Formats: sequence, structure tokens, C-alpha cells
Amino acid sequence: MSTRRAVVLGGTGGIGSAVAQYLLDSPDDWQVEVVSRRGGPVADALVADGATSTLGDRRDTALLRALLRPGADLVVDTVGRTRDDALQLRPFLDDAGSTVFISSKAVYVDDQGRHGNSVERPVFAGPVSELQPTVVPNDADPTSRDGYGAAKVAAEQVLLDHGAPVTVLRPSKVHGPHIGRPREWFVVRRALDGRERILLADHGRGVDHTTAANGIASLVGLVAEQPDRRILNVADDTAPSVLEIVRTVAGHLDHAFDEVLLDEDAPAFVGVTPWSSATPFVLDTSAARALGWQPPAFGSAVVPELDWLVDTAHRVPAGGDVPWADDPFWERMFDYGPEDAALALLMLGRG
Repeated sequence: MSTRRAVVLGGTGGIGSAVAQYLLDSPDDWQVEVVSRRGGPVADALVADGATSTLGDRRDTALLRALLRPGADLVVDTVGRTRDDALQLRPFLDDAGSTVFISSKAVYVDDQGRHGNSVERPVFAGPVSELQPTVVPNDADPTSRDGYGAAKVAAEQVLLDHGAPVTVLRPSKVHGPHIGRPREWFVVRRALDGRERILLADHGRGVDHTTAANGIASLVGLVAEQPDRRILNVADDTAPSVLEIVRTVAGHLDHAFDEVLLDEDAPAFVGVTPWSSATPFVLDTSAARALGWQPPAFGSAVVPELDWLVDTAHRVPAGGDVPWADDPFWERMFDYGPEDAALALLMLGRG
């Protein structure tokens, strides 16, 4: 079997490294080139397994030309977010046997125009398929609540309209080692901090579908064998509730929480988790399954990330913090004072 060449843009991030490792471990003969701005331990580990590492910015046109003009059997863009990013990649689409663009389920809107990043949660009648309407594409700030999904749709359209075999993947709440925003840290840190109780809003019933990075990787491997123009949702086998996620993570860490399931009259923000959702947001993955893809189960797929989180935490030097600590996403999530105050009031009321 002849060697095939894969170029992974953003190859040291959570999704990119999972894709690269999947191809390296594949029985097929893949030459894998990972592109990242800084390299580092993840790149070093992939190189040790047979990958080639290239330092550079995905938004450097000269770099893209050098990487892609010679041709590639597979190009995976985990970094692109905007129309301009897609326009930069578009001239090289004909040089690739198959291109995969990582988008997001944040593009979907309900019949009131609400999306996953809206202040008011969207309401869907059931699992969301690829035929669900999306936000109107525009060139808004992709780091803003309303701009992220709109910018992704704009990028999707540029790539799909070209006519080359481009697969757009739309994941949700991605988990896996090296993810920049590891949501499971919400539970892991509480266990490491020795918290005996965990407060969960709405009785922990919220559902916001999760997606394993290694599930994305296996789907990338599949579509590389079946190039086409298409959009595919990608998510775990089932959509676990907040309570199920907490119990899965705690169980792996061998940590027993006293679960405090809060009603709607709980203090604002107390008990809110990274997966809390007033209405379910579940992705329909039947289109990907029809290609032969088997989505992983959250309970087993999340384990490598949990081990990575614990290992990373244990390696933090005195006075330091984990690499993702500065993300504003975590603001107030580990402020235990309001939780303890709410718990004290709850115990007083029960007394």
C-alpha cells in the first residue's frame, strides 16, 4: 500500500492531536504532518510516533502554499474560524484529495433564531440534524457570543461552494487530552480540592451533547476514505446529563460527592456547570453513522482526558496553576464561597 500524506493544521490542539494520533496508529500508511505555532511536548510526542512537525501560523499564506501545493491526500483544518481563513485555504483545495473543516454546533438556530451561545437557550423539537437552519453568516468577531457561529457558517460556505471534496464537521462540547477548554476540569478540580459536596442546578438534568476528540478523529479517518462535499454532525453515542457526567468523572477519580440537587429557586449561578442547559441540545449523528462511523461512549472516551487533567494538575509547580486557568470561561466556577453559603442556607431550611 502506498504512503498517503495528511496535513493537520492546529495539530497539537485537542482535536488536531487526536486526528494525528489516529492516523499514525492506523493500519494504513499515513505520513502525518502537524502544523502548530509553538510545537512543544504534544508535537514532540507525535514526532516520536512518526509524525513530522512544522512550526508556523495557519494564517500564513506562504506556509500554506509550501505545505499544500505539493499535494496532500488529506487536509484537516482545526484552526480556521472565519470567511477570511476559508478564503486563504480555498486556493489549495484542489491540491487535496479530501479536506476536513472543523466547525461547531453553535451554528444551529431554533425557530426563534436562538443559538447555543445565545443568552436565552435555543429550544429544539428533538435531536438537531444537519438540515436545521443556521445563523446568518457574517464577518463578526468570532470570539463574541453572536459572532462565533456566524463566522463559522461563513467559512463553511466558502469551502463548500468551491466544489472540491470538503467535509464540514460540527461537534459539541469537545473533550479529550490537550483540549484548550477542558470542561471536565469543573469536576476534576473539585475532587482534587477535596470538596465533599457538589451543587448542581436544575437537579443536574441539563443535557448539552458531548463530543470526544477521538470520535472526531475516527470520523476524519472514515471521510478520508470517502471524499465528498457534505456536512456531518459528530458527537458521542448518547448525550449524558450533567448528573451523569459528574458521576462518570467522579467515579473514574474514585471520589464520592454528596450530590446536592438544586431547585429553580437556587441562588443565581450556584450549581451552574459547563453543561448546564435549560433545554436539551442533542445532535443527530445518523448521517455520519450511515457512512459506517461508530460514535464512542462518553464514559470510556473521556478517560484519557481525565488522566491528562490529573497528571497536568500534579505537575503544576508551587504557586502556579494549570495552563487553562486564565480563560475567563472559568470565572466564578471555583469560587466556593457562594456554594458554601447556599448550602448553609439549604441545611438551615431543612433543619
